[in-house]
Amino acid sequence: MIKFSALKHTRVYQEALEEGKLAVVPLLLKAGVSVEEIAQQLEVDIEAVRKIAQQQC
Repeated sequence: MIKFSALKHTRVYQEALEEGKLAVVPLLLKAGVSVEEIAQQLEVDIEAVRKIAQQQC
């Protein structure tokens, strides 16, 4: 059986985790949080946050 801690290191888990983080970006942008602050606090790539921000315009 695979331990959960081992699962956390898989690419699939990491991609799902980032997708989940990026899902909250529009809400944070609406709340007035800057792109830079969002990327820093969520520990995600700033370019991914910028892309979402541009789609919101």
